[in-house]
Amino acid sequence: MRRVAIVFTGGTISSEASASAGGNIPTLDGAAIVARTPGLESIAAIDIVDRGRTPASHFTFPDLFAIADAIREVLARPDVDGCVVVQGTDTIEETSFFWDLVVDDPKPVVVTGAMRAASDEGYDGPRNLSDAVRVAASASARGAGTVVVMNGEIGAADRATKLRSTGLDAFATLDLGTVDGDDVRIRGRDRRRSVATTRAADRVHLITAHVAMDGSLVDAAVASGADGIVVAGTGSGNTSVPLLDACRAAIDAGIPVVLASRCGLGGAVPAYAFPGGGVTWVRAGALSAGELSAPKARVALALGIGAGLDRPALTALLAGALPT
Repeated sequence: MRRVAIVFTGGTISSEASASAGGNIPTLDGAAIVARTPGLESIAAIDIVDRGRTPASHFTFPDLFAIADAIREVLARPDVDGCVVVQGTDTIEETSFFWDLVVDDPKPVVVTGAMRAASDEGYDGPRNLSDAVRVAASASARGAGTVVVMNGEIGAADRATKLRSTGLDAFATLDLGTVDGDDVRIRGRDRRRSVATTRAADRVHLITAHVAMDGSLVDAAVASGADGIVVAGTGSGNTSVPLLDACRAAIDAGIPVVLASRCGLGGAVPAYAFPGGGVTWVRAGALSAGELSAPKARVALALGIGAGLDRPALTALLAGALPT
C-alpha cells in the first residue's frame, strides 16, 4: 500500500462553532480530522504531522518556510509516496504557490482544506481530504509539483484562485484534473517555476489600483523601505497617471515593481498605450506578472528578491521560465 504524510496546520477544516466565541474557531487536531474521514486507511497508509491550528490569514513567510521544511522532510523518506498539506482556504492560492516554488521534489504535494466548518451541515473536509490523499498517492501526480485539490477538482498552484468567499465551488482555474471516487485524472503540467532560497523579502507591498487613485500609497511604501511593489492594475493592467508616476520614481530608485491585474481571471497584458496604460508601465520599467494573480506575483517577487535574483531572472520567474 502507498503511504501519504498529512501535514495539518488548521483552518476551517479544523474548526467548530463556539457559542462563547461567537463563531467558528479551530479545535480539531490532525488525528480528529482523520477520525472524521471514513475509509481514508483504504486509500493509503497515513502518517500524521500535526503543526497546530493556525488560521491561514496568520501565516508569515517564516511559517511557510518551516512548513516547506516539514514537506521536504517527509518526502525524503523512501516509504512516503506523497504529501498533503491541510490548511485554511483563505490563503491557499498564495501558500500552495510558495511551496511550488521552493519545494523541488517529483513526489506530489497536495494542498487542501474545507469551505465549511466541522460543525456545519455538509462539512466538506472529509471529502476534500480523501481526494487529496488519492491525488498524493497517485503515480499520475508525480512531477506535477504542488497542486490544490478542492471540491473534486485539481489545480496547479500557479493558477488556483479563490473567487468566492463562501460556497463549495469557491475556487476557479482548478483545471489540471479531477477526482471522482477512486479515479484520479490529471493532465501533464506544461511548465513549473522554481527558486532556490531560504528567505523572502519582508517588505513587498501589494497595492490595488482603483478609480480616482493618486500615488500616495506607493510613496508611503517607498518611504517605509519597500523591497518591492506589486500593483494590481485594472483590467489587463491599466492605472491612473499619478499611480504610474509614483511607481516610475520607485523604479528609478532601484525598487522592483511588478504590474499585475486585479481581475480574478486573466492576467496583465500590455495592450493600451494611453498614459497609465499597460504599455506605458512596461516602458517605465515595470516587470509584468503575466498570468499570475497579484497575490501570487507578490509571493514570487518576495522569494525572487530573497534569492538575490537580478532583473532578467525575476522576469523569467514571473513568466514561468526557470531562472538559472
